[in-house]
Amino acid sequence: MPLNKLKNYLDDNGVDYEVIRHEQTYTAQRTAAAAHIPGKEIAKTVMIKLDGKIAMAVLPGSARVDFDMLKKATGSKKVELADETEFEELFPECETGAMPPFGNLYDLDTFVAQTLREDDEIAFNAGTHTELVRMSYADFERLVKPTVGRFAEDVAQVV
Repeated sequence: MPLNKLKNYLDDNGVDYEVIRHEQTYTAQRTAAAAHIPGKEIAKTVMIKLDGKIAMAVLPGSARVDFDMLKKATGSKKVELADETEFEELFPECETGAMPPFGNLYDLDTFVAQTLREDDEIAFNAGTHTELVRMSYADFERLVKPTVGRFAEDVAQVV
């Protein structure tokens, strides 16, 4: 079960967290609604390629990746979305598209949108489309040690 790997890691590191079960959903906004959590507090994982290397971009569920900003934030020459076929084997215990934003557990660089720091807590997919983990952002950053930058654009502001 996907959640077990994450739970063991969090337990081993003394992290307080809550598991939230919800109806099956496939988008961050629907997950937020199903779990009764504001969309900006859902951290979604977007798989990207930076100069051909797979990495994670983590941003609020209510935002989208601004690739020009991500290029600047990472110092990459080429930034693009990764195709599912390029990364699904990296997460064998996870449902496709539901991997937790813990790149450190998968030897992946992790880039986090600065706006996620605005809330004390974040919630994210725990390897399935029916379970979230909610924990403090400070614990998340302490464990993952992501590169934090500006690359998320709030969808509500996009015309």
